[in-house]
Amino acid sequence: MTINNNKSIKTLLPALKRLLAYGKTYRKPMTLGVVMLWVAAIAEVGGPLLISYFIDAKVATHQVEWRGALGLAAAFILLQIIAALLHYYQTIVFNYAAVGVVQQLRADVMSAALKQPLSAFDNQPVGQLISRVTNDTETIKDLFVNVFPALFRAIALVVVMLIAMFLLEWQMALVAMTIFPAVIGVMMLYQRLSTPIVRNVRHYLANINDGFHEVINGMSVIQQFRQQARFGKRMSDDSWQHYQARMKALKLDGLLLRPLLSMLSALVLCGLLILFGYQGSAVIGVGVIYAFISYLGRLNEPLITLTSQQSLLQQAVVSGERVFELMDAPMQQYGNASYTINQGDIAINGLWFAYLKQQWVLKEINLDIPARHFVAFVGHTGSGKSTLASLLMGNYPWQKGHIYLDNHPLECYSHQALRSGIAMVQQDPVLLSGTLRDNITLGRHCSEAHLWQVLATVQLNSWVKTLPDGLETPLGEQGSRLSAGQKQLLALARVLLFPPRILILDEATANIDSGTEQAVQKALTEIREKTTLIVIAHRLSTIIDADEIVVLHRGEIVEQGKHAQLLAQKGRYYNMYQLQQVKESLQVQKPAVVE
Repeated sequence: MTINNNKSIKTLLPALKRLLAYGKTYRKPMTLGVVMLWVAAIAEVGGPLLISYFIDAKVATHQVEWRGALGLAAAFILLQIIAALLHYYQTIVFNYAAVGVVQQLRADVMSAALKQPLSAFDNQPVGQLISRVTNDTETIKDLFVNVFPALFRAIALVVVMLIAMFLLEWQMALVAMTIFPAVIGVMMLYQRLSTPIVRNVRHYLANINDGFHEVINGMSVIQQFRQQARFGKRMSDDSWQHYQARMKALKLDGLLLRPLLSMLSALVLCGLLILFGYQGSAVIGVGVIYAFISYLGRLNEPLITLTSQQSLLQQAVVSGERVFELMDAPMQQYGNASYTINQGDIAINGLWFAYLKQQWVLKEINLDIPARHFVAFVGHTGSGKSTLASLLMGNYPWQKGHIYLDNHPLECYSHQALRSGIAMVQQDPVLLSGTLRDNITLGRHCSEAHLWQVLATVQLNSWVKTLPDGLETPLGEQGSRLSAGQKQLLALARVLLFPPRILILDEATANIDSGTEQAVQKALTEIREKTTLIVIAHRLSTIIDADEIVVLHRGEIVEQGKHAQLLAQKGRYYNMYQLQQVKESLQVQKPAVVE
């Protein structure tokens, strides 16, 4: 797969300008670094000037004095030491600025990622996002550590050497300058050919990261179904594509950089020698021709640097484009109203929703849920139960209709008001790699007594006391040390730490035993005195006492009422309940013993 990119250098300028804007905070140290580069360039160029003066003024006239020669040698060595020290300190200065820039950039891109709507994570692989935060920002760091210092140093050397050349012999300087139009042509050709290659390199690297992330997360499934070879081949193919793209870049560098520029320098050197031979040493001194040969040899390196740094510059700017694309993506939208959810009333009027255009998942949903009521959503897989719960959480924008919380439009509530007023416990809760305490409190402050009271409510207090480190026990990646039931109880404890006005349970008790479930149901009964409870259930026996049961089918409400009323209708709910009763009765029957 090849990425079609025909962007010119003009399209890279906006991203480059934004990257440069991050360096404004470090303007003073970077300015100091540039000054050091210019002084170092003057010191480097001063060496051949001293030798040129020594050859023409002393050697050619047979006026060599040991004292003067030693003084010139000491001055030459001093200039080289000054240049080396200045290059060392400017490297430290630019690294200091680069680390600060990347730190701020990573903070901004992580902040943007955290504010993305959930739909963005539905459509984009996690590895791609990780690549933008890690690899792309690291490439941008090279812009400030390597590219800018190299470009500034190359420009300083070229300018100072040209000034020295014109001071020595203007005619030979004009001949030397003929290399610049050719170099500019090479740079333009290199930029045109290398830009799409660089974008492919970044794209394939992101694919590799995404593949590794998927393999590591799904390792148990891959090994269980013996898919190691297939996933290994996929990773190998991605690596091979990245290798081929990198090789194209290296071949382009090898063709258009050093060999071609070295040939151009050799042609200019031939022109200088022809001019020297034509005018003779009487007009142009031997020291001058030495200085020009020295400068031309040194000029080759900054010109190669100016051209070769285009590749790193383009990689950094392309990485900047990818990072800014994430930062500029639409954020999760919330209102800015000052009111909060105090009662827990819910009203849904004419609600339509689709993840993809015109593929409706919910159709014409009308529902009123009074405060402190227990309402259950039931239906077969794909009926829209969890989608409706996600909309009530404010996770997705809907296409038609309205949702009101306490008679205010849901979209008017602020982020803080929504997250403190309505919460959800999912069937597959997400756990962090911190400690048990961290996973329950999530940075919120509460007393130790209250924390243990919540753990007792969800029947986890006895288990936590058996752990060697108690609440400070690390849970591992995604809570790998916990059972499915313990994860669900832990997620429920998070919510109960500060009970919201509206609580949604998406099969939150599916993986716990019946005894623990009864204790949790008792706790939820107490919470219902202050909380509107919405339960998405597949086990209908857990919602018999609901104030209202809403039956969904293919995104529509087909039945609505209490348990007894729905059974009396003998409709879809009745059929679902009878099937579950038969299933449960079959499970409790013991197989006959054959003697």
